[in-house]
Amino acid sequence: MLWITGLNPAESKSDPVSCRLWTEPQMPRLYKTGDFVMGGIFAIHYYMRSEQNTYTRQPLQPQCSGRELRFARAMEFTIHEINNRTDLLPGITLGYQIHDSCSEVPMAVKVAFQFANGMEPFFSDTDSCSKSASAAVPALVGETASTPSITMTRMLGLFGIPQVSHYATCACLSDKRQYPAFFRTIPSDHHQAAALAKIVRHFDWTWIGAVRSDTAYGNNGMASFLKAAEELGICVEYSEVFYRTEPRSKVERVADVIRRSTARVIVAFVHEGELKLLLEELTRQPPPPLQWIGSEAWIIDPEFLRFNMCAGAIGFGIPRSVIPGLREFLLDLSPEQALKSPLLTEFWESSFSCSLKGSSGGARECDGSEDIRALQNPYTETSQLRVTNMVYKAAYAIAHAIHGVICNDTQCDKSAKFTPWQV
Repeated sequence: MLWITGLNPAESKSDPVSCRLWTEPQMPRLYKTGDFVMGGIFAIHYYMRSEQNTYTRQPLQPQCSGRELRFARAMEFTIHEINNRTDLLPGITLGYQIHDSCSEVPMAVKVAFQFANGMEPFFSDTDSCSKSASAAVPALVGETASTPSITMTRMLGLFGIPQVSHYATCACLSDKRQYPAFFRTIPSDHHQAAALAKIVRHFDWTWIGAVRSDTAYGNNGMASFLKAAEELGICVEYSEVFYRTEPRSKVERVADVIRRSTARVIVAFVHEGELKLLLEELTRQPPPPLQWIGSEAWIIDPEFLRFNMCAGAIGFGIPRSVIPGLREFLLDLSPEQALKSPLLTEFWESSFSCSLKGSSGGARECDGSEDIRALQNPYTETSQLRVTNMVYKAAYAIAHAIHGVICNDTQCDKSAKFTPWQV
C-alpha cells in the first residue's frame, strides 16, 4: 500500500528495470537542506480522519486534525542553534525533515519507509548500490508515542537507523535484542509504574480501580503497575481498557463501571485523547468524588484543569526546564513567514480565525493586527518546558553522535561517508 514498486512490463529483459512508487510521498511539514539531514517525526496533529476505502482506486493522502506544533518547532530551533555553534560540528550545516505522524501507526510506517528510502519516485537498476543502500537520514528524533515508535524502530532497526524518542516511555522499548537502534531521552515506564504503586500504598489506598489506553504505552505501563501493586498488597476492583477510535459505547461502558464501583481511587495509565473522552462521558452523570492517580502523559496537562473531578490528581511529571532563546524563536513568526509553510499557515489561521492573503481559507482576511505574543495556547506557553526539553536533548544527542563520526580535534569532513549504524 505504501511503498510498493511496480515494474514496467513493456521493458525487455535487456533494458534496465525501472520501478516507480505507487503513491505520492508524504512531504515533510518543516524542512531545511544541509550537509547532513536529521529526521524528525512528531504527533503534530492528534487525530486521523477515517476514510472508507473502496479498493477500486488508490487511497487518498491521510488527513489530520488537532495540533501540537511546539515539539516540531523546538527541533527546528535546536538545529538552528547547533548550526550557529563553533564547538559542535564546526563548518557543517545540519538540515532537517520533520514529518507529522498524526499519532497513528499507518502514518508512522509511511514516514519510516521514507527515512530509509528517500522520496525519489523512480528507481532504476542502473543506480549505484551505494546510492540505493544509503538511508535518507542518518538518524531521527521521534516518535512521540510508544506504539508508533515500536512499529518504526522494528523497520528502521533493520537498516541500523538510530531513532531517539523524546516521549515513548513503554518499558518494552528497553529490550535491545528487539530494538537495537532505539534510544530515548525520557525514562522507561518501568520506574514510573513502581513509583505510582508506592504512592498508592503510602496513602493506604488498598482498594482501587484502573483504566488504561489500549496501546503499548497503556497496556505495558498498567501491567507493570499491577504487578508492583500486587506485591504491595493493593487490591484492584476492576481494570478497564479502551481506545479513542473505538465506538462511543465502549467509553460509556467504562464510565458505567467507574460509576457502579465501590473503589474511589483510580489509577489512569492513559493518553490525553482517551482520558478526555472518558472525563467528558463521566461529566454527563458524575460519580461520587474520585481520587485520580495519573501517568505522565496527562497529569501535567493544563487541558484537564477544566474537569473538576480531576482536582487533587496525583502523579509524576517530567521536570521543568529552561531553554534560552526558544520563546523568542517561537514568537518570531510573521504572516509572511507563515505563508511559506502550509503547517504554519494552518496554525496562524486557526489561532486568529482569519485567512492569510494567498491562502484558500474561507474566513475573514487577516488584516495585520494579529499579535502572536498575545496568544495563550500550548504553542506560546513556555513557562514549563518539560517534553519540549526532551526533544532538545534528543536533537543534541544525534548532533554529538554525528560529530563523533565525521570530526577530529580540529575540523569536520562534510564529504565523509558513513552508515547510520556508525551514529
